Amino acid sequence: MTHQELCMFESAEIGHAIDDDTYEAALPELREALLEAQIDLHEQAGRQIIVLINGIEGAGKGETVKLLSEWMDPRLIEVRTFDQQTDEELAHPPAWRYWRQLPAKGRMGIFFGNWYSQMLQGRVHGQYKDAVLDQAISGAERLEKMLCDEGALIFKFWFHLSKKQMKLRLKTLKDDPLHSWRISPLDWQQSKTYDKFVRFGERVLRRTSRDYAPWHVIEGVDANYRSLTVGRLLLEGMQAALNKVEPESSALTVGPLAIHNDERTLLDSLDLSLHLSKEDYQHELIAEQARLSGNLRDKRMKSHALVAVFEGNDAAGKGGAIRRVAAALDPRQYAIVPIAAPTQDERAQPYLWRFWRQIPARGKFTIFDRSWYGRVLVERVEGFCSESDWKRAYAEINDFEEQLTEAGVVVVKFWLAIDEQTQLERFQEREKIPFKRYKITEDDWRNRKKWPDYRQAVGDMVDRTSTEIAPWTLIEANDKRWARVKVLRTINEALEKAFARDKKK
Repeated sequence: MTHQELCMFESAEIGHAIDDDTYEAALPELREALLEAQIDLHEQAGRQIIVLINGIEGAGKGETVKLLSEWMDPRLIEVRTFDQQTDEELAHPPAWRYWRQLPAKGRMGIFFGNWYSQMLQGRVHGQYKDAVLDQAISGAERLEKMLCDEGALIFKFWFHLSKKQMKLRLKTLKDDPLHSWRISPLDWQQSKTYDKFVRFGERVLRRTSRDYAPWHVIEGVDANYRSLTVGRLLLEGMQAALNKVEPESSALTVGPLAIHNDERTLLDSLDLSLHLSKEDYQHELIAEQARLSGNLRDKRMKSHALVAVFEGNDAAGKGGAIRRVAAALDPRQYAIVPIAAPTQDERAQPYLWRFWRQIPARGKFTIFDRSWYGRVLVERVEGFCSESDWKRAYAEINDFEEQLTEAGVVVVKFWLAIDEQTQLERFQEREKIPFKRYKITEDDWRNRKKWPDYRQAVGDMVDRTSTEIAPWTLIEANDKRWARVKVLRTINEALEKAFARDKKK
């Protein structure tokens, strides 16, 4: 192995050590400060702490985490180990397993076997080549950037041993009958692949050490040095965060929103007079429902999941369209997820968390009645998030949907559009009919006054998030019959297009 390849780890192979007296003298103050910072962050409940544990087997990862749980309040710490993927995890996009286990704001999550472990093991054992590793690295960067923008504190630790130190440890344990049990199969495996593991590890660390989530390389030979170093790094990061109560917004990477001097958007290109006769509607509705039922029972659906996103003007007929879709299916095949204001638990997580948790497994279908696009619609217009939050959300949403489609999820997105007069008539009808009154609220009337603001937000949303892999379909919804059939037809076409792509592979 060359000098260049080891450059990131050289300082963790020089024999750092702290004697017992120095360690014992420093420990009480460190423990007190760590506990105080942990409790203060918990009370503020503005940030989640994510600790990623990686590195060489036998370098003290488990021992150090055990100490941290002793030094701090273990009730506020969640240790998660991501071993071999379960069948349920394999049926979902790769990031699903991590999103589900994120700690809430004010808590700490310590992740063994995290996304770095998975990508390194895959590359070291030849499951994929450099190009796939580079894709995984880029995905990790985007994930961590989003989490940090949402207020997370990320600590990334690489516990290191030189090859000589690792071999000496294994020999010492092997020759000791009382401690030989501490050698795991992973220890022996890594001893055979050490050079590869370190080479690819250096590549990963170099690419993913950023100011918002830097790597810390910890020499693991001396337990005193290792423990104090990790504790002090955690303390430094937590104390720095306590001096910034509000998560610091990073510089925007999104370009300026398009300015249309004539105030026209894609919505103006819709022909809202399109309609179906009752007779044509009944015929086409039944045909498209039968087609959808067949597509979801198709054996090729085993390689896919289906996500349908319904957004639209108030009273545009989203509920009616969703019911016509559901009517074609076995209730065991689909789930309808209505999205309202986030709960307290949901507010304690990044905004995409509650949607990741609802992503269906392969062979299943989830309908979102409103969705993650609330960040760039209602949250933008009503001021529920900062301008920097909703502006960066376009890229975050595109990345989210790209992860879904790469995992075989077919994403279909609908905006049901009506004009102002049609909305007024439907509002008035709802007020007159007793069994429809629950559908109309003061918020609906208040939102109506912001029609131009929502119209601009919708235009920007479509411009920035209608991609080749997850395009928006604008539905002319003044006529409910036309809208319902177009929704069904679009879903069928998207599924059949995905099946056709499978055939070409």
